Amino acid sequence: MEKVLEAYRSLWNNRLLNEGDSEDVLREAISRELKDEFSHPRVRKQPHEKYYFATKRVIDSDIESELKIALLTIHVEEMEKILSVTRKL
Repeated sequence: MEKVLEAYRSLWNNRLLNEGDSEDVLREAISRELKDEFSHPRVRKQPHEKYYFATKRVIDSDIESELKIALLTIHVEEMEKILSVTRKL
């Protein structure tokens, strides 16, 4: 999972990530990205828009295919979590 986290970091050069278990750090970062928590509340985009831009960024990157698949899989899983929470509201 450390390689996947490093691949994620290569896509987001200036993003500060927490320390800890690489999978937990990666999932938290992707979840925050999809919720657009790195933007000011007045300009935040919907999770579907952020998902599109994030997956496009991964697909268009120069990282290895297996790392792309791992990142995209985690993006899908985190998006499903976000959607399940919003459906309950």
